[in-house]
Amino acid sequence: MLHNPTGRARLGLALLLALLTVLGPLNIDMYLPAFPEISAELGANASQVQLSLTSCLIGLAVGQVVIGPISDARGRRGPLLVCVFLFVLASVLCALAPGTGVLVLGRFLQGFTASAGVVLSRAVVRDVFDGPALTRFFALIMVVVAVAPMAAPIVGGAVLWPSFTDWRSIFWALALLGAAIIVVVALRLPETLPAERRIPGTVGGAMRTMGALLRDRRYLGYTLVVGLLHGGSFAYVAGTPFVYQDLYGVSPQVFGVLFGVNGVAIILGSAAVGRLGEHVGERPLLFVAVVTALVATTVVMTTALLQGPLVLLVVPIFVYMTCMGVVLTGSFALAMEGQENRAGSAGSLLGALPMLIGAVVAPMVGLDESTAVPMGVLLFGTSALGLLAMATMTHPSARTVAPDPRP
Repeated sequence: MLHNPTGRARLGLALLLALLTVLGPLNIDMYLPAFPEISAELGANASQVQLSLTSCLIGLAVGQVVIGPISDARGRRGPLLVCVFLFVLASVLCALAPGTGVLVLGRFLQGFTASAGVVLSRAVVRDVFDGPALTRFFALIMVVVAVAPMAAPIVGGAVLWPSFTDWRSIFWALALLGAAIIVVVALRLPETLPAERRIPGTVGGAMRTMGALLRDRRYLGYTLVVGLLHGGSFAYVAGTPFVYQDLYGVSPQVFGVLFGVNGVAIILGSAAVGRLGEHVGERPLLFVAVVTALVATTVVMTTALLQGPLVLLVVPIFVYMTCMGVVLTGSFALAMEGQENRAGSAGSLLGALPMLIGAVVAPMVGLDESTAVPMGVLLFGTSALGLLAMATMTHPSARTVAPDPRP
């Protein structure tokens, strides 16, 4: 059992948990440059291809809701190893998919199993750290994790290099990554939730825990903030492969760079929370980020309506993703305060809501393939709703339910 490790042990744990967390972003982002190729080979339109992204996001959401409570009852290590093994099998299914139906199913299974890395890495952080150390450590993980969305489309574009490989190679690569993660977890990650701190694994107990979380107004407010902004960002994830490549004529490789550079933006936002959170305060910093995100998405929506130049999409999206780094780190730290032995369940809701909202948002982007307007409107709308939740539900006095006592 680890507790507040320092030095090399702290860095090692951060890298290990980052490796688990990146399984979700890589699973989402790595195949984005292949959207046009998948559409052409399988004879599918944009919305049908985006449905594979939707199914993955639904899998990520459902998986976190299921796996989080299981880990509160069974521990973190065992469920994680089982899920990553199943992720490898799901990746192979996607690589062999003969049509969109099998691909959509495989992507759901990929999302469901990859969710273990996302939700259990958060639970491990809460098991090991508390107080300001929790915020600083999670900010460190987010900086490392930001490399994943930055690198994933670039790697995906490289895998799609003309005349050498096709889109199926991306899923073979994900299968190999999953196999490597199994080895690392088996060798390096100890169990962080001892038996005496586990919540009895009954359906009734899980429902009571979830009910208590949903009655905690402050926790729910931060969950809505990250859910709406992060979920809304999937309008950008699903829309830019077609907007950049089909409307603005960039190549898959250039798209990978334009998309991937936003990983730098997430790094900047996450680092800001880690450095400024103790001095400025996490909540004020988060509020500024949400307001700035709304301003940036207003520019994106206006550019889409006026069919403006590509730079007026790329720059405000970079600003928006910087704010996303603040939101992902700050919302997690604030929402997880006081959750203690129900950290798995609390982390599962934090992770599931963005995926559910993203699953709704992603196919809506493809309703009109001739314009970027759907993408801009969705980014603006979810940012506005996120600001509303921030302003009305997250005041420090809003906590209405005390944390569960340890069993």
